Amino acid sequence: MAKEMGLSDDQAQGIRMAGMIHDRGKISVLTDILTKPARLTHIEFALIKTHAQVGYDILKEIEFPWPIARMVHQHHEKMDGSGYPLGLSGEDILPGARILCIADVVEAMASHRPYRPALGLDKAMEEISANSGKRYDPEAAKACLRLIGKKGFTFDR
Repeated sequence: MAKEMGLSDDQAQGIRMAGMIHDRGKISVLTDILTKPARLTHIEFALIKTHAQVGYDILKEIEFPWPIARMVHQHHEKMDGSGYPLGLSGEDILPGARILCIADVVEAMASHRPYRPALGLDKAMEEISANSGKRYDPEAAKACLRLIGKKGFTFDR
């Protein structure tokens, strides 16, 4: 998406790196919760939501040429402020984190989860399209929709 949006190779590389490690904070969440084949309780979901902060805490002292720790911290923030863990909105969210947010949503919807089968890329595109400019950065959403809809992006499995 970063390249599709016209970001530099350097910026795209930083976002790619953050994407590769964005969920490292899940090491603090019990496997039984992460693999639960049923709906999570409020407490279980609250525990999962701590992964963004834990990931930030793990990475914050490591020097990268990009704001990796902050992107990891913000990858569940939404443009309308409804995300977590900081409740950031709009321009307060790093551009790389806005891209990661969309990529994370698309990957989650397109993939099988213990509690549901994969919903597919069409459903993911509907979600991104319906909430572009609301939950999701409109430019990143457009780039995502172009990549999936017109350029035939698929997940390597």
